[in-house]
Amino acid sequence: MGDIYHHHARTLDGRDVSLEDYRGKVLLIVNTASRCGFTPQFTGLEELYRHFRDKGFEILGFPCNQFANQEPLDEAGIQAFCTTTYPVSFPMFAKVEVNGAGAHPLYQQLTAEAPGLLGSRAVKWNFTKFLVNRRGEPVERFAPTVKPEHLAPKIAKLLEI
Repeated sequence: MGDIYHHHARTLDGRDVSLEDYRGKVLLIVNTASRCGFTPQFTGLEELYRHFRDKGFEILGFPCNQFANQEPLDEAGIQAFCTTTYPVSFPMFAKVEVNGAGAHPLYQQLTAEAPGLLGSRAVKWNFTKFLVNRRGEPVERFAPTVKPEHLAPKIAKLLEI
């Protein structure tokens, strides 16, 4: 499939963004939810973002309500949650589906090119993380149980720092 730069996504405030805007950066793409047991990972994600953002790193958050209705909020509610409950400053996008026929094309590519355990394509739960290199190629998937701070060495290696 190649790089991910041909995809577009809508931000929480309704703007259409081309992933071309992130060309040359190392990306961590995460499906999020405000009512999940893993939601406190927003803190660790923000710490990663603040540590590496000036070195060419971005986190892209994609809220998803496909897992036990754990993202019931609309875009305005998600924005409020991410700015008042957690100090999220990395880009957050509008709700998407990550599995099934309605999966966002970006997630179709991520799950095909960075399969999970035993080659599984389906995203199993909220806070599944996909690491994308500077060429826009998905290189690794991480389970929701993998804490953001454990990704720092892999991010640093891709950033070549």
